[in-house]
Amino acid sequence: MIFQAYAASEAKTELKPFEYEAGILAGNEVQVKVETCGICHSDLSMLNNDWGLSTFPLVPGHEVIGNIESIGEQVKHLKVGQRVGVGWFSNSCMNCEWCVGGDHNLCGSSEGVIVGRHGGFSDRVRIDATWAIPIPDGVNLESAGPLMCGGITVFNPILQFDVKPTNRVGVIGIGGLGHMALKFLDAYGCEVTAFSSNENKEEEAKSFGADHFINSSDAGSLKKISGSLDFIISTVNVPLDWPAYIDALRPKGRLHIVGGVMEPIPVPVFPLLFGQKSISASPLGSPNSMAVMLEFSARHQIEPMVETYPMDKVNDAMEKLRSGKARYRLVLKNEN
Repeated sequence: MIFQAYAASEAKTELKPFEYEAGILAGNEVQVKVETCGICHSDLSMLNNDWGLSTFPLVPGHEVIGNIESIGEQVKHLKVGQRVGVGWFSNSCMNCEWCVGGDHNLCGSSEGVIVGRHGGFSDRVRIDATWAIPIPDGVNLESAGPLMCGGITVFNPILQFDVKPTNRVGVIGIGGLGHMALKFLDAYGCEVTAFSSNENKEEEAKSFGADHFINSSDAGSLKKISGSLDFIISTVNVPLDWPAYIDALRPKGRLHIVGGVMEPIPVPVFPLLFGQKSISASPLGSPNSMAVMLEFSARHQIEPMVETYPMDKVNDAMEKLRSGKARYRLVLKNEN
């Protein structure tokens, strides 16, 4: 079968119409007709080959919402016509201790939808059926795509580290990831503090669910909240004053990083040691965590703030992301 897509022929070039022969559907796979596909900063990183993982031609896109068009002979839990979501992962081994234990996202043999294969800037995409997550009623299909990567990235730590509704939680960075974290934590019942270097984001951050706002470029403001937070999620990919955020944690508090900071993180040991504090990080989430996130989103009517573009305007959308002007996630839509 011929798939119609948009691909870059080499790094840092524009996306152009591209078609490819998909071959025979494997027994463990499903073929999804793409309705919408969110644009994640990881798509831009792959397009630029920032991580050295990209192969060209590259079809980006890993935040897919669509209908199952066909299923492999081994697939029993899904059916043709069912609406599903697709995130970063396209496959995992299903046999290692992590997959068997339900932590498929930690599988050492996991495969990415756009790593060595073609993604969702297309009319169709294929993945292992385990990673096709059914979309429950109540989820807004027009905006759901970014939940499949950005959403699960900030929701997974809430599950993994047993964040409680009574916790005081901070979110660093009010952008594509951070604004979803605020919505999740607010619905969860936490007292939420938003950190941003842009003081103009205060009103919007509070509309997303923040109870408090701190201008992170003001060292004095950070000092005032010393020892007050149980959990902090950092969604940014730039170096910060990490000791100041560790100081903001209560004893047994945790600084959790989901933003791809490329530089080493220097931190003093004694504040961690004496306060029994922790620093951690996590990659996206398992199929079960994704299903829980979607059910939570449906129940609390949580959806990302998105701007929608027709699929054939993909280069316009990518330029908006590149310029840093997206508010806050971008979604491509197939017209038929």
